[in-house]
Amino acid sequence: MLFVLCIVALIVGILIGTVGVGGILLIPAMAALAQISTHASMATSLFSFIFTGIIGTWIYQRHGSINWKITIPICAGSVIFGYLGAIVNAYANATVLNIILSFIIIFAGIYALRPYSGDRCFQVEPGNRKHLLMLLAIGSVVGFGSGLTGVGGPVLSVPIMVVIGFNPLTAIATSQVIQITAAVSGSVSNFANGFIDFKVASWVTVVELVGVMLGAKIAHKAKMHQLRNFVAAVCIVVGGFILIKSIDLPGIVGARLAALF
Repeated sequence: MLFVLCIVALIVGILIGTVGVGGILLIPAMAALAQISTHASMATSLFSFIFTGIIGTWIYQRHGSINWKITIPICAGSVIFGYLGAIVNAYANATVLNIILSFIIIFAGIYALRPYSGDRCFQVEPGNRKHLLMLLAIGSVVGFGSGLTGVGGPVLSVPIMVVIGFNPLTAIATSQVIQITAAVSGSVSNFANGFIDFKVASWVTVVELVGVMLGAKIAHKAKMHQLRNFVAAVCIVVGGFILIKSIDLPGIVGARLAALF
């Protein structure tokens, strides 16, 4: 079981390093294969993303792919509104929220598949107040959505930035930093509540880091239209996964089959 979990962690690490999205796939795998509770799986996964974010940020920074004038405002907005999202989450219907989130991610993925020309990339102008407000707004939406639904920031930041017209590599590089801020803020509470399984986290994190390094190499060697299409495909798959999990499709199908036979 541990070997299979490590394989899943490697794949998740590659996805994180390549497109910044995919960490949510680790949660059900960890719950099933490590035989820990869903709360512990979510907390342990989130804790591991601190380190994948750090390594991802380091690698992307070495390649000069992180635009800090873009990244800092987005992270600032996400931190502030992430707290507000968590407050609203306590009073909202989680199933409805996750279904809405899944459709947003799927739509963004489908939209990103439209014909692409590299010269149409959105450029942030230094000192442009409208652009600064837009970056803060992106961070606010990402943070609020993350706090509201419990998913990682990159699941929202990457598709939103790609749809707006940012260079896919810029969106992915930014997601590595957002991953750190989201994971640290969530892990503080999880640690206090004793939800983190450090034994499982140690194995998973080491393998994930290898995957992140491989994924980052893939991202920097890929052509922009290829990277954009890959981001779109992963978003559609992850959005579909969240939707299926939210409506408990396997349980519904199983109940119908049981009723028939």
